[in-house]
Amino acid sequence: MTNTSSIRLYDLDLPVLERLLVRWGADRASARAVWRVIYRDAAVGVDQMTGLAPSLRSRLAAEVPLYVPTVLAREEAPDGETRKDLLEMEDGQRIEVVLLRYRDRRSACVSTQLGCACGCCFCATGQSGLVRQLSSGEIVAQVLHLQRELAARGERLSNLVLMGMGEPLLNYDETIAAIRRLADPRGMGFVQRRMTLSTVGIPPGIRRLAHEDLRIRLAVSLHAATDDLRDELVPINRRHRLDELFAAMREYVVRTGQRIMLEWVLIDEVNDTPQEAQALVDRLDGLAVHVNLIRLNQTQGYTGRASDPAAIDAFSAVLDRVGVPHTLRQRRGGAIAAGCGQLRRRNSPR
Repeated sequence: MTNTSSIRLYDLDLPVLERLLVRWGADRASARAVWRVIYRDAAVGVDQMTGLAPSLRSRLAAEVPLYVPTVLAREEAPDGETRKDLLEMEDGQRIEVVLLRYRDRRSACVSTQLGCACGCCFCATGQSGLVRQLSSGEIVAQVLHLQRELAARGERLSNLVLMGMGEPLLNYDETIAAIRRLADPRGMGFVQRRMTLSTVGIPPGIRRLAHEDLRIRLAVSLHAATDDLRDELVPINRRHRLDELFAAMREYVVRTGQRIMLEWVLIDEVNDTPQEAQALVDRLDGLAVHVNLIRLNQTQGYTGRASDPAAIDAFSAVLDRVGVPHTLRQRRGGAIAAGCGQLRRRNSPR
């Protein structure tokens, strides 16, 4: 029999919730009512499930609690386009999540791990190391936290990027479970093509993802096209070489029919030269990608600097000559350390 003392509502898929409530003597309709209140209304407690019998609400609260993270701190960028929240999880651990406001959309940047073991030298999360995995429910909770905040103003999340703290493909099962739960049309119904999973490049995970029945977007943080340089910037490359990574990406494109977004953080006099751009072109060899160029965001643990405009133009010109599609990502959140590579685990709120 399931030990319900360790179950949290956000960790349950609807069929599991249905079986649990049926075992308690309720019906599947009650489970679907709970599901709707959790995901469509972003409820903060079972007391909001007024359509349920009081006895069922009490049992849910006691045996399958709905744990909502606590907001410890909040920072808003001066331009009002980015907000970062410090959330405390049930065990006291803390993570940072980001809300990005655009003219026509609202995007959530959420985490899949507490810290990260990949150790990318320019990334604040990687500099802090890995503490633990997040459960699927803890990933879901971040999204619903931001949706709840937006709903109070008559708005709604439109995009989700799994680009916060951690490596999603090293927490594969929990990450995919969270994606499926959020996309379930009986609940939140998040549009899959508006979800992006970002990875530093874990070939076994990419191959596995290619065989999932999902239509999410895949982004690969590449940052270098030679093994020697990538070993320095992205240490996981010492385990999974570029040949293996590109073979996995080709398999993904063939299997899914979707192109991959390659992320390239531009670092002054490190990976922003025309020679590095040509190395990237040589690696692509017809692979369906879109290159997302990102100016380096400063972190305390890395002394590198962002590339200057002239270097960015020279790098881009190499891509233009052979028709590799690319964009320079709009910088967001740097004033509050909420930009790409700046999220970290804080011991206490500032």
